[in-house]
Amino acid sequence: MGVANKDWRRRPAAAVCGLLLFALGLISLFTGHVASDLEWYSQRLVKRTWYYKDLSYRAQIDIWKSKFSNFYYGCSDRDPHFAPAVRERFSNGYLLIATSGGLNQQRTGITDAVVVARILNATLVVPELDHNSFWKDESDFLNIFDVDWFISYLAKDVPIVKRVPVKVMKSMEKPPYTMRVPRKSEPDYYLEQVLPILLRRRVVQLTKFDYRLANDLDEDLQKLRCRVNYHALRFTKSIRNLGQKLVMRMKKMAKRFIAVHLRFEPDMLAFSGCYYGGGDKERQELSEIRKRWETLPEISPDEERTRGKCPLTPHEVGLLLRALGFDNNTYLYVASGEVYGGDETLRPLRELFPNFYTKEMLAGDELKSLLPFSSRLAAIDYIVCDESDVFVTNNNGNMAKILAGRRRYIGHKRTIRPNAKKLSSLFMARDKMDWKTFARRVKSCQRGFMGEPEEMRPGRGEFHEYPSACICRRPSKYSISNKNNGHQNLDRFLNVSVEASRDENTGSDQSENRLLRREKGSIRNGSISILEEIDHGDFLSD
Repeated sequence: MGVANKDWRRRPAAAVCGLLLFALGLISLFTGHVASDLEWYSQRLVKRTWYYKDLSYRAQIDIWKSKFSNFYYGCSDRDPHFAPAVRERFSNGYLLIATSGGLNQQRTGITDAVVVARILNATLVVPELDHNSFWKDESDFLNIFDVDWFISYLAKDVPIVKRVPVKVMKSMEKPPYTMRVPRKSEPDYYLEQVLPILLRRRVVQLTKFDYRLANDLDEDLQKLRCRVNYHALRFTKSIRNLGQKLVMRMKKMAKRFIAVHLRFEPDMLAFSGCYYGGGDKERQELSEIRKRWETLPEISPDEERTRGKCPLTPHEVGLLLRALGFDNNTYLYVASGEVYGGDETLRPLRELFPNFYTKEMLAGDELKSLLPFSSRLAAIDYIVCDESDVFVTNNNGNMAKILAGRRRYIGHKRTIRPNAKKLSSLFMARDKMDWKTFARRVKSCQRGFMGEPEEMRPGRGEFHEYPSACICRRPSKYSISNKNNGHQNLDRFLNVSVEASRDENTGSDQSENRLLRREKGSIRNGSISILEEIDHGDFLSD
């Protein structure tokens, strides 16, 4: 009986202790969640830039132009402390460059060749273009680019000559030393491995020169890249004139227009390893083309599409644009070679956008002399795409990267990149939802892929696609509350006009004016990533 009474007296004490422990657990759990949430919100508020803290994912996006594009401008002037170019006779030797691939892949090689010559204190010989690529284009540098402008524009950065002087060639005991450097080589590699040979042999040739220089360099060298790519590499006068004619013809028909880099040629589809429902005939045809690249692995077309590695069909591109809000009165310029499947493949896109034009349709006989030269035709497409109000890429190849970077540099003109990874499942389920639902989901998928200024963190991706070291931001000086919804009113900022200079390469507006260069306190772009990065790798060169 005594033991029972003791047990009875212990039970209330045990219950009280249990309740106290339970209460402490709840308090700990609650405070932990609060602390976690506070940390999450504080990080979002600290990391977001001055306008993103007021820009919700639910905010409507202007499909033609970013509201914030006027705040950004290209700034690639050489620093006052950037040493002048070494004189040719005092340089460490002559650097020969053999580029590789199509026009835009070669453009990256030429850009990096100038920087490598600077690193080596070498004299650059005007690079040789690739005559043996898939397209077999026999054009030389002077057939596509204004070679005299190229040499003179970069005279303060690097000495450039059209050929190695005859007396130097005669004095050499051996032919020029030829070597291929690894991809994405650091400057130290060139100083340690290439420079000693250059000093010893006087002339060195670097072959298959594409993406042979590291992505991340110091700021002065990055800005040199921009001066080469966006200023020195100017097309020949005849190409510029024809390109501008096509631009004016598009603008005469419409106040604004979209350019789509369709990239749906047989070589692209074969290289990607994707399948588009054409049965055994398609599999056989693309398989034969694919054999031209001996190192391509066997892949699953379904897996590639799920991973977002496959270009959209022309029909899917049309559906994407209509879902984003472009109506059937929109004028479309399609940059493309021979589309796989021809007119039948293009028919759904034409039906969605009847105002459909190509360089062949706009130029007619004026294009005849360029037809044997794929790189010169690509240059015409480059000019029109660059001048378009909206540029839509359909893969992450070289032209897409080069133009995306250039359009950021000249003031963040709208560039749309399909989020193919998320869109693939949407297109497969298209028949299972109404148009309103489909359009809403497409817009959701494309958040972060619409070319807004701060979609990608500086340093991520290829420098040619996102030249962050060459993009400056105007400082904000005012903050005005919007009485209607509490959001920051940016209208006053957006009315600030940016005095632009004409880029002689394609006639595009360049926001590199003296007024902005004098303005003190320009803020370097310091954004965070708000998109799911997709590492597409390098598609077939173009």
